[in-house]
Amino acid sequence: MDRLLVSLQLTDSAFPSGFYTLSHGLEGFAQERAVDPRSLPVLLHDLLRHGVGPADATALALAHRAATARDWEAVAAVDARLYATKLNRETRQAATRTGRQLLDLAAEVFGADGIVRYHRAATERRVPGTQAVAAGVVHAANGVPAGQAVASDLFAFCASFAGAALRLRLTDHRRAQTLLREAAPVVVETTRAALARELEDLGATTFAVDVMSARHERAEARLFAT
Repeated sequence: MDRLLVSLQLTDSAFPSGFYTLSHGLEGFAQERAVDPRSLPVLLHDLLRHGVGPADATALALAHRAATARDWEAVAAVDARLYATKLNRETRQAATRTGRQLLDLAAEVFGADGIVRYHRAATERRVPGTQAVAAGVVHAANGVPAGQAVASDLFAFCASFAGAALRLRLTDHRRAQTLLREAAPVVVETTRAALARELEDLGATTFAVDVMSARHERAEARLFAT
């Protein structure tokens, strides 16, 4: 039960991880009028299957495995590879800002040796400290199983995406809940795939998101950091 409570706390929207500042590419699509309420679920499912799943969720699973074994060189290798796959400045900055914020708070709240150790490495810029790897380290230190950790983080991504859709007026509160429920089978599918990947498989193939992100960096007005 304690492990469940840890994962619930880490993925709660009230947890100050910085996710509320991110749209995960959605604002770029909205600015280009490339998404509407009808296509919103399709975009979310594609992001899970081809973006966050092969990249961040896979990195989380690998980091969790390495941190459990206390193989900190392997954790750092996952971190470096995930950071290298983020092609746009704003996505790199978002990943490291939210990751270091997570490590900083988790070191205070949970205080486990592994979290404190990796927080120090990120603070000293010896590792990038991406959010997914930070989450893997924190979940592992608290004994949260890898599958639960990945699924929890993917749900947090979906909830953040839905929150961005609300603020961009692409949905309302009732349809946002339907959006989350319809994404559940895709979260399960994405979790299973992430747990089966190795380091050489890590990397997203969401080229349209990269294009939208590059345009979003130079937009005259932005509500979100990504």
